[in-house]
Amino acid sequence: MFFYRRNSSRFIAALAAMALLVAACSSDDAGSAGGESCEFGDLNLTTADTLTVATGEPVFPPWMGVGDDNFDVPESKTGFEGALVYELAAILGFSDEQVVFVRTGFDEAIAPGSKDWDFNIQQYSITDDREEVVDFSLPYYVTSQSLVTYPDSPFADASTIDDLKDAKLGVAIGTTSLDFVEDVIQPNTEPSVYDENVDVEAAMNAGQIDGLVVDLPTAYFVTAVQVEGSIIAGQFEADAAAPDEYGLLFADGNSLVSCVDVVLGQMRDDGTLQSLEDEWLTQDGAVPIISG
Repeated sequence: MFFYRRNSSRFIAALAAMALLVAACSSDDAGSAGGESCEFGDLNLTTADTLTVATGEPVFPPWMGVGDDNFDVPESKTGFEGALVYELAAILGFSDEQVVFVRTGFDEAIAPGSKDWDFNIQQYSITDDREEVVDFSLPYYVTSQSLVTYPDSPFADASTIDDLKDAKLGVAIGTTSLDFVEDVIQPNTEPSVYDENVDVEAAMNAGQIDGLVVDLPTAYFVTAVQVEGSIIAGQFEADAAAPDEYGLLFADGNSLVSCVDVVLGQMRDDGTLQSLEDEWLTQDGAVPIISG
């Protein structure tokens, strides 16, 4: 696993990746970029020589803008998605100065029609309904399930699923988290099921449950904003049956998707995506693992 932190290593890595990318994009074989050229001058861009990236307003850590001086500053290159954009852009051949951010609403970006940006990144789950009107890249992040509780909870130090058998857990109805609790954790007491995550959080605030199970991205938001004093006790090692997959969102039919997919595939294979996830989402192991 590596980062492009030094200019020389970044340049060499970019050259190697571009050689792979151009070869893949020029091929007619399955797994190529659909016959599209992925050379820098041939990329399908909204503005020539510029990668225009849309995101939310505001952006939140740990996705973008990490640190007091960087809040709501996607250009700071901080956070998982912020760092990912610049890594991807460098491999495609863009300098940092050629990356330009614009802001959109979350639902607005999913609407059918042309876009005035190249791709949108703000934790979009890839779904069949959305893919009817927009295109997605390969997944750049797959969610894991996690446990949120209070630091003085008897379950705050849980290290295995067996440690949670006596916990009273809360989950939102119709979520992968509910399936995970019922199928994987299988606590001795049926989980309390609520219509919305906000209801689960209210129950935790009222002491009606010992903790709530949500995907890790939601856990960050819950502990930072919604349940004061709560902590992420751990993320589960076991996979959910149908985890959410986050993808870059493009206008329907945008040929840039194929070239970006080649880069994301390389970043996954060489460990870059995992390194970014470790650095920004799990803080190199700061979120404990709850094993099976």
